[in-house]
Amino acid sequence: MGGEGLKIVVLIKQVPDIERVRFDVETGKIDRSSAPAETNPFDLHALEAAVQLKERVGGSITVISMGPRQAESSLRDALARGADRAILLTDTRFAGADTIATSRALAAAIRKLGGFDLILCGEKTVDGDTGQVGPEVAEILDIPHVAYVSEIREISGDEVIVVSDMGDKYLYEVKLPALLTVTRELNTPRLPALRDVLRARRKRIELWSADDLADYEDPSRFGIKGSKTIVVKVVVPKVEHRRGVIFRGGDAAEKLLKVLEEGGFVKP
Repeated sequence: MGGEGLKIVVLIKQVPDIERVRFDVETGKIDRSSAPAETNPFDLHALEAAVQLKERVGGSITVISMGPRQAESSLRDALARGADRAILLTDTRFAGADTIATSRALAAAIRKLGGFDLILCGEKTVDGDTGQVGPEVAEILDIPHVAYVSEIREISGDEVIVVSDMGDKYLYEVKLPALLTVTRELNTPRLPALRDVLRARRKRIELWSADDLADYEDPSRFGIKGSKTIVVKVVVPKVEHRRGVIFRGGDAAEKLLKVLEEGGFVKP
């Protein structure tokens, strides 16, 4: 951590409203046009953690996302919430990326940025639910990482002390630069004030293509070409709802008793 404070990078993703989105079972892809888009909820906790650290020790926050141009709305929201700089990786060559191809692009963008102290991201995304991208970015950058961080206890000098909640809680002391994936228990994201929303509208969002990252990673390793995961089949399970049975007539009690006996709820 230099004299100018902490240099923080926050990785965010714009995702469809998972409660309303539809899945294309033929292609094995999410139909992202079927539901409104929002910032991945877990990433908002990462951004809030970055803002709190900036308030505590000073520094700057850069948010990076990969996606189509519509993802600019999530980056503007991040600027309104306290980020200083926003970068969108947008190029058709990024499309169809699995977690490793996504991680390569994000890691290349971080290398292009230059020096950093801390990378923060949500523990997972609600559309993929793998929890892989954060740790993969750290591995590509060859820096230490801690997953499922529920508390950042201390950050000073060249180290951070955190609590990781993996069922049991573990205390880690990690040298910087490092990457943390955070849980919802870490904090409560603040809502941006109207003046901050208006200010964010005037800020520039940088657009980087695959060619802009070519000095840091081979573009053929991005997108669907660089992906190792193949979706063979997508199955949307049917939701079982409660089923009711009404017994009528003079023998209703006997019928009910028989059903309870067959279900093993009462003994004959």
